[in-house]
Amino acid sequence: MSTFSSASVKDDKSYRKETLRKNYFRFATTAAVVAALMSATSCATPPATNARPAAECRQLDAQLPWPGEVREQLQKTIDAHSSCTGTARGDKAPVAIFDWDNTVVKNDIGYGTNFWMLRNDKVLQPANKDWKSTNRYLTDAAAKALAVACGTDTPAGQPLKTSSNTECADEILAILEDKTRSGEPAFEGFNARHLIGAYAWGTALSAGYTEEQLGGFALAMKQENLLAPEGSMQTVGSQQVDGYIRIYPQMKDLIGVLQAHGIETWAVSASPEPVVKAWAGEVGIDAGHVVGVRSVYEDGIQTSHLKGCGGIPDGEDSVMTYIEGKRCWANQVIFGVEGPSAFEQLPAERRQILAAGDSGTDVTFVADATEARLVVNRNNAEIMCRAYDNEDGKWLITPMFIDPKPQRSEPYPCSTKGYTNPDSSKGPVLREDGSLIPDQTDRVH
Repeated sequence: MSTFSSASVKDDKSYRKETLRKNYFRFATTAAVVAALMSATSCATPPATNARPAAECRQLDAQLPWPGEVREQLQKTIDAHSSCTGTARGDKAPVAIFDWDNTVVKNDIGYGTNFWMLRNDKVLQPANKDWKSTNRYLTDAAAKALAVACGTDTPAGQPLKTSSNTECADEILAILEDKTRSGEPAFEGFNARHLIGAYAWGTALSAGYTEEQLGGFALAMKQENLLAPEGSMQTVGSQQVDGYIRIYPQMKDLIGVLQAHGIETWAVSASPEPVVKAWAGEVGIDAGHVVGVRSVYEDGIQTSHLKGCGGIPDGEDSVMTYIEGKRCWANQVIFGVEGPSAFEQLPAERRQILAAGDSGTDVTFVADATEARLVVNRNNAEIMCRAYDNEDGKWLITPMFIDPKPQRSEPYPCSTKGYTNPDSSKGPVLREDGSLIPDQTDRVH
């Protein structure tokens, strides 16, 4: 058996103590290096702990037809800004904005509500029986034509008998298309990049009701139009008008996939807001994510006046969700921009990543999208000029999913009269750098 002196025991304890000390400092040094490396990369947002491969996140339905590579490009955009794949960055969710009429649905819910109201005697005789009170841009010729067709026997604020008074219904329908039945201009004097008279007047036709009542009209119209056979027409006055509305399955699927990836979806429409709210839930967009034409209400009753945007006061009636006005309302409501700067394009990091539309009404807010700009081809010159020019490769085009438009026989007149000027005249469509977009052949139809 070995024996140890007190000195050897002391030396052994000293050795162990020194070993422990060295190991401690070695560990501490390693930990410091790791901490330094983590600190050096802390400016980058770490991947989400629940991040998954894109294939394991909801994908666009492969059974729903899209043209060319549109589905793949949309999915690529979604996967690159996804809370599911862990590619989303920043504190706020990315945003996608959709026009509604003829973008998310086939046909127009604003006009559909006007048709329903005419068939059901819901349009009221205007104040003082003066049609000029319904819209400040209504021409004298249009006001006179309405007074003659609809008469003055009905007291102000009472329903006009448009279900039986064919003349009255027909005149209203004609003016909704911007001219009197005799062909005279129905509206004048507005900035055509901020508002269009006929759309604003279509909203004013529901003046005199509460928001809840108008929503009820929209729900009744929705039920009728969803049940009507695809392609059907209805009679209003003596005219045949669209009698059905359908939700595009591709758009409903796209909105659902965006939401599944944590991308905030909005509807921004030139139809009255209560009407859009009655429909938006059909594709999973809640009422709090709807921006439509907003009217001024007094004591809970809708007036014929419009709310303002971009520093324009309520009741001035000079802006609505139309072209630059649509950008203004999107910037003001969705992105919180106040004052005149709401009319300006925001910095890229503050804008929507995806936008979808079908007409010149939508061209500005769709062009503002930073990653994908989806256009449903309805042969509208200004938006199709920009989409076909595709300056930066981010424009995507699809034909209408139901009853698509035929190919336009002549090129779009981009170089001469594809652009709508503020005074409603036509001019050339220019790129951001001021260069001219040449005429474009219609290729996706």
